[in-house]
Amino acid sequence: MRYLFRITGDDELPETIEIQLKKGVLTLCVLALLNRSDSYAYEIASTLSKAIDMGEGTIYPLMRRMQSDGQVETYLVESASGPSRKYYRLTDAGRRALETQTAEWRAFVVAVEGVLNADAAAGAAAPVATTEERGAEQ
Repeated sequence: MRYLFRITGDDELPETIEIQLKKGVLTLCVLALLNRSDSYAYEIASTLSKAIDMGEGTIYPLMRRMQSDGQVETYLVESASGPSRKYYRLTDAGRRALETQTAEWRAFVVAVEGVLNADAAAGAAAPVATTEERGAEQ
């Protein structure tokens, strides 16, 4: 498995990477949460908001997509404090997606750690050029 990265030189790259990483693992996180127990969208959104600082608005379209993809199914549960809640549960396809995405995520983490560790080892042997030094070289 290969992962390609594009470096843009943009000063806001760390924020962009963080946002992209969150978007990339959001489905995996939802699948993992639903593998533990059935849940409703607001509860999933609240959990992910606390865990990875993901906005609530991103969950609802994702849940609809996961339902149309056959990864989750819904059922209604009466609520004593208001209208019935739509609960989500994993389907067999959702469990397979969780297994696949978990394996892909772990392989990705190992690949990134390999790159970071190689850079750390190289960094111990040679100093890293500053932005100004790199600019002067060009």
